[in-house]
Amino acid sequence: MSTFLLVHGAWHSGRSWDRVIPLLESAGHRVLAPSLTGYGDKAHLLGPEVGLGTHVGDVADLIEGERLDDVVLVGHSYAGMIISGVAHRVPERIAHLVFLDAMVPEDGETAVDVLPVTQQLIDVAVDGWRVPPMPEQPPPLGLFGVTDPEDVAWLRSMLSDQPVRCLQEPVRLDDPAARTIPRTHIHCVGGRPAGITRRPVPAGERVRELPTGHDCMITMPVELVGLLLEAA
Repeated sequence: MSTFLLVHGAWHSGRSWDRVIPLLESAGHRVLAPSLTGYGDKAHLLGPEVGLGTHVGDVADLIEGERLDDVVLVGHSYAGMIISGVAHRVPERIAHLVFLDAMVPEDGETAVDVLPVTQQLIDVAVDGWRVPPMPEQPPPLGLFGVTDPEDVAWLRSMLSDQPVRCLQEPVRLDDPAARTIPRTHIHCVGGRPAGITRRPVPAGERVRELPTGHDCMITMPVELVGLLLEAA
């Protein structure tokens, strides 16, 4: 049995994994999918002081508080920043890192450094500190790659604003032990909005693809779980 810790991306909540969790559990694994500070059941904590460091702390504290070991740590989208920071805080507890259509930073980088188009969202932030969820676009882009009307409505029900500090705070990657953790990159290749570019994956790191939009945990949960189990 492995322990999967699923970390949602910007605007989302732990509910975004609802279709993935039972599939991993039925395969015999333990699964945790918390909502980060400012989202889901913690939406009331949203504020301008919430940043990347807050979210790294959320996940690292959960791992240490639950005494989790051999964790398969999965980060979707913005959460690639988070799991990178967590891996450098508790590398001895992580068995595998999975970057799910995610940002992959270097030491000292911000989300804007990794994905410069993010600056456009910051420039139109409400009250100077919060970025509303991106609007739905015509298919195949939809809402974060989700196009089915019922799925779009469900997804919209869980979205919260994203604090600007999450996108501007640099990640600290200063423990060389973290670089020895195996990595898998799962790329969603069913269509990307303009301005979204993906960095080359370093040689030796596993790459998998899913022919769907960004929120593959909603659109292709069965296929996603099949790829996640490769990391168990």
